[in-house]
Amino acid sequence: MSTHIGAKPGEIAPHVLLPGDPLRARWIAETFLTDPQCYNEVRGMLGYTGTWQGHRVSVQGSGMGQPSMAIYVNELFSEYDVESIVRVGSCGALREDVKVRDVILASGACTDSSMNRIRFHGLDYAPVADFGLLRAAYDAAAARADLTTHTGLIFSGDSFYPARPELLEPMVAHGVLAIEMEASALYTLAAKHQRRALAICTVSDHIVTGEETSAAEREQTFGAMVEIALTSLTA
Repeated sequence: MSTHIGAKPGEIAPHVLLPGDPLRARWIAETFLTDPQCYNEVRGMLGYTGTWQGHRVSVQGSGMGQPSMAIYVNELFSEYDVESIVRVGSCGALREDVKVRDVILASGACTDSSMNRIRFHGLDYAPVADFGLLRAAYDAAAARADLTTHTGLIFSGDSFYPARPELLEPMVAHGVLAIEMEASALYTLAAKHQRRALAICTVSDHIVTGEETSAAEREQTFGAMVEIALTSLTA
């Protein structure tokens, strides 16, 4: 057991899906995995291990924001020897050509968080996805005629309700597709531990148009994103 994960040694698979919402973790496990077994209920952050197409896979809730997610990612890498993590989450579109329910494969993650500036003594580190996972996810997404997918930069914000949202305008002008709250720290920690990571996000709401999905849709739909993530993890 680690501080925040109650799993015993061997109960977590080498490959992990990482939704923020623990209820989404349960839905993924019950919908996509064969014989899922719950290994964690500490602080209500549910974790499960099962199989998908013969491959052993875990799914672990990680909470909202980079500080919460970093707790679970650090422990998964350092205490349970996890090899690969794919974040499956929601994001807000920042450009009109990105639509609600589109899927974004995050090649890199900008941020306003101070976590990396502290780590790198004020320098700007560029957190990027593992290319192997990204390529596998891109190929899996390209094979789906029912889905619009974008590959590019996202922005990992520290505040869900930012005091100055206009500060994102230069980011959008430089190609940032959407905003979420976790990927930058995930990519940095994967680099630190020499492991693999990717963030795949479904657009749940649109910052420009105001269109949005319901909480139930965010928890229990977005199945295409999960299938792409599972394919990339087990490729």
